[in-house]
Amino acid sequence: MNRDSMPAVFRREMEGEWRVILDYWMQKMPDPRNGGFYGQIDDQDRVEPAAPKGLVLNSRILWAFSAAGAQAGQKEDAARYLAIAHRAYDYLLEHFVDTAYGGVYWSVNHTGEMLNGRKQVYGNAFYLYGLSEYYLATREQGVLDQAIGLFRLIERYAYDGARGGYFEAYTRDWRPLPDQRLSTKDANEKKTANNHLHVIEAYANLYRAWPDALLKERIGDLLDVFGRHIIDARSGHLALFFDEEWSPRSALVSYGHDIEAAWLLQQCAEIIGDEGRISATRTWALKIACAAAEGLDADGGLWYEMDAGRLVREKHWWPQAEAMVGFLNAWQVSSDPVWLERSMGVWAFVKQYIRDRVRGEWFWGVGQDGRPMSGQDKAGFWKCPYHNSRACMEVSRRLSMQPDPETNPIFEI
Repeated sequence: MNRDSMPAVFRREMEGEWRVILDYWMQKMPDPRNGGFYGQIDDQDRVEPAAPKGLVLNSRILWAFSAAGAQAGQKEDAARYLAIAHRAYDYLLEHFVDTAYGGVYWSVNHTGEMLNGRKQVYGNAFYLYGLSEYYLATREQGVLDQAIGLFRLIERYAYDGARGGYFEAYTRDWRPLPDQRLSTKDANEKKTANNHLHVIEAYANLYRAWPDALLKERIGDLLDVFGRHIIDARSGHLALFFDEEWSPRSALVSYGHDIEAAWLLQQCAEIIGDEGRISATRTWALKIACAAAEGLDADGGLWYEMDAGRLVREKHWWPQAEAMVGFLNAWQVSSDPVWLERSMGVWAFVKQYIRDRVRGEWFWGVGQDGRPMSGQDKAGFWKCPYHNSRACMEVSRRLSMQPDPETNPIFEI
């Protein structure tokens, strides 16, 4: 293959892959008995019909199929994707929205009854992300009104007006919780990089639909929080856990969060059109991408984490997805072909090791031996059609905007 044609092939493969991913979810996940979507499919592609249904899973389904409806091209395809988005929206509205205290529950049981009513800001942010994308696909004013109301609720309860940023978790009626953790593997701290990354992601997407002055101010404030507190100026890695005064509380390195932030923060600055912050985030994009690239293996895949100086020798699906975008973005910022090679190298790794070529979708991850990790979901509470479908859509969109490779030397890698 002519090397000049490789980005064009990459784009076509990305355009096909997000459709294949979403076809899997359309065929396997709708729950015909209890409504909405099943809560889990195991690593052998077996549905667990009694599994709890999580807020993050359902909100990410809402986002993914709303975004697909906009990117599908053909009206028939757009209608198919939006039908799933409608299903997700209706289920969230009926079963997850807390009409008594506002916000959305963390989980419901398989029949749709509240299981865990805590208000995790991360989860509410993902619902906001899904709502705003659904509004952009449907232009239904009631959806936008809900999104605006949720933004104001997060501001009312979770915003730290004294020190900046957002706290993590609350009881159902929005009282502070002693256990702030998103999951059992996390440190019990009041502020995290992960939460802030997804609050800014949701806020920026809402700004696309509702260019409000306070919302723009908060997105700018969040970018400043990343610059002042979360991005380590020396290493380029993200610090992950903090106390309420923004003192770092962990030395853990997450290569996936690094490379996701590398492109996402720049995109947020571009959405609000802040030239100073766009310039800053372009600089960050390269510095963080260099830090994340420390986790690249010789096979092109990205290792999971560095914990206490020891590499966690697993390659999970979502860091690979984010690396495809983050390294591509670094190429677009710098014109250095090494970043395009790294982006395509991660995709080559995914095709060889992460894609389930028999049953569809992507495995949770592989171990050091390159074999799929056992006992992990194919779809579930955390395994959703978000990181991988979004990455494929984003890479396809970005490459479709590039000049013709035959006439532009930037493609000569």
